[in-house]
Amino acid sequence: MATSFKKKSSRGRSVFIPGTRPSLHNNQLLVSTGIPSMDAVIGGGVAVGTVVMIEEDNYGSYARQILKYFLAEGVVSGHGLFLASADIDPQTILKDLPHPLDHGDDNTDSTNQEDTMKIAWRYQQKSKVQSNPSHNRFGHYYDLSRVMDEKKLDTIPVRMFNAAEECTSDSPKNSRSNSLYEKLLSEVNSTITDGGYSTTAAKQQQERSILRIAIHSLGSQLWGEECGATCVDFSPALPWFLYSLRATLRSSLVVCMVTIPTHVFQDSGFTHRIERLCDTVLALESFAGSDKETNPLYRDYHGLFNIVRLPRLNTLTTHMPDSLDLAFKLKRKKFSIETLHLPPDLSESVSRNQEEAIRPKPGALACQTGSGNSKLDF
Repeated sequence: MATSFKKKSSRGRSVFIPGTRPSLHNNQLLVSTGIPSMDAVIGGGVAVGTVVMIEEDNYGSYARQILKYFLAEGVVSGHGLFLASADIDPQTILKDLPHPLDHGDDNTDSTNQEDTMKIAWRYQQKSKVQSNPSHNRFGHYYDLSRVMDEKKLDTIPVRMFNAAEECTSDSPKNSRSNSLYEKLLSEVNSTITDGGYSTTAAKQQQERSILRIAIHSLGSQLWGEECGATCVDFSPALPWFLYSLRATLRSSLVVCMVTIPTHVFQDSGFTHRIERLCDTVLALESFAGSDKETNPLYRDYHGLFNIVRLPRLNTLTTHMPDSLDLAFKLKRKKFSIETLHLPPDLSESVSRNQEEAIRPKPGALACQTGSGNSKLDF
């Protein structure tokens, strides 16, 4: 008996793009931020076609470091780069990217621990299994004490936008449009079109790649943004730019990371409006210059890592990390995000007083009877 059943053609299969992997939650294509610990807390990576907003710390140093990780991961994965900045020359940022570690050096600390702590002697002669082949790796490790070789940047397409050079004095202040945002959006659209990063482009599927857009300190006064006292004083130029940027990225193989100094905005309502226009929002709270810097509770960390917003893509729910109490630390060679663990004793003076209270007086025996104040007397 003849049926109308037909085997599904293979033309619907997704083409592998270097430096990407599908999400286990919603099958969305993900790229790594360059920080494996950050990828873990936000759901495995950054979804392609979305905007990641990093709320800068007071000095902006840690947010800039995350942006460098994001760019360095793009260089190692062979992705195209688009870097825009107003206060720092984009060329200076690219020259200071961290050096990627070899595959054998990724887990140096863990390897040393495995050598000293063996589960069983019979496994010593077993060869280690490499779960992720080196040609199909997702996420890499980097050494902050070394700078990436500039020759690696020559192998990928790089485009820069220096807002300081594009700024013109004829643009009126407090206008409802920002010429810098318009030029930046025009450059982004031309880069997507010329590079074939649009999903509707006629480029060969085997040659598909990802474009990483990094915008540093967007919304600062150097970008022409006026930080008014109330939300009414703000121009809608920045929300309009973020809205247009996200609409453009939805139909492109592009992922964007933008750092915004939200601490300069005097109205929280404007900050919430900007957060709603981004897919993923992460906030950095540095301990530098605050009372927490000398607090023994946070002595092992350099700041708090707050998750403000996570995307809901192809699903009604969003990824939730195991814990929202997160902190970050910057070591000499790496930047990591960890769960905030409280020390067993919060006050050194309290433990010292308790130790002195149970300590017997000099010249007295611990087990002697009498009217002494020692807690060991009986």
